[in-house]
Amino acid sequence: MKRIVLAGAIALFGLLTTQTSFAQVQIGIRGGANWGFASKPNYLGSLAPAFHPSVGPTGAIFLDIPLSDRVSFRPEVSYIQKGIAIKEGLDLNLGGFSLPLGATIAYQSQQIEIPLLFKFNLTDGPVQPYLIAGPAVSYAIDGRIRTRASALFSTRPFDMDVNYGGTLSRWDVGAVGGLGLAMDAGAGKFFIEGRYTQGFTRQIQVPVVNVNVRNRGVVVSLGYSFPIGF
Repeated sequence: MKRIVLAGAIALFGLLTTQTSFAQVQIGIRGGANWGFASKPNYLGSLAPAFHPSVGPTGAIFLDIPLSDRVSFRPEVSYIQKGIAIKEGLDLNLGGFSLPLGATIAYQSQQIEIPLLFKFNLTDGPVQPYLIAGPAVSYAIDGRIRTRASALFSTRPFDMDVNYGGTLSRWDVGAVGGLGLAMDAGAGKFFIEGRYTQGFTRQIQVPVVNVNVRNRGVVVSLGYSFPIGF
C-alpha cells in the first residue's frame, strides 16, 4: 500500500509537468513543524484527559501553476507528522518537600499528504502576501504511541507501534487554509507560510458509538520556489 500511494503521488506530478508550460510553472520545497492536535468528543466532558498539541516535522515538494495574474494551482506531495499528546501529573508530598510526578503519552502518525491548493496573490512587487486554500487527502504509513515519565528527571521514551486497519483509520480527508509571504530572491522566491489543517474523517471507527475524533493542525514552514527551465 505504501508503494501504491507513493507511485500515485509521483504519477500526479508527472502528469502535471507534462501538460503545462515549463516557462510558467515553478517548483518548490518547504519544511517546518506541525503542531498536531485533535477534537475531543463533547459527551466525554471531564471524563477524558485534555488533548495537547504534539509537535512534529513536515516537508513538501510542490508545483505552482499560474491560472491568471493573481491565481495559481499548487498541488503538493508532503510528509507530515500528526497526532496528539496527553499529559497527566501530580505533586507527591515527601515530608514537606513537593516532588512533581508526571507522564506524557503521545500518539504520532507519520503520513503522506496530498493537498490540492489554490494560491491567491494579494499584491504585486518584491514582497507578495498570499492566501492558500483547498482540499487534502492523507494516508498514514506508520504510527506509534510514545510514553515518557518525569520526576526530578525525564525517562527515556518508550515506543509502541500502532496497528492500523481496525478501529484506527489510515486515511484522512480534510481542508487546508493559510497565509504566506513571498519575497523575490534571485531567480526564485523565498517564503514563510502558516496554515491550518482540519480533518473531516473520524480517526476512531467504533460500531454504534460515534467517536468524534478528527485531526487538526497548525503548520509553520519556510520554503523556496523557482521557475522550471529558467
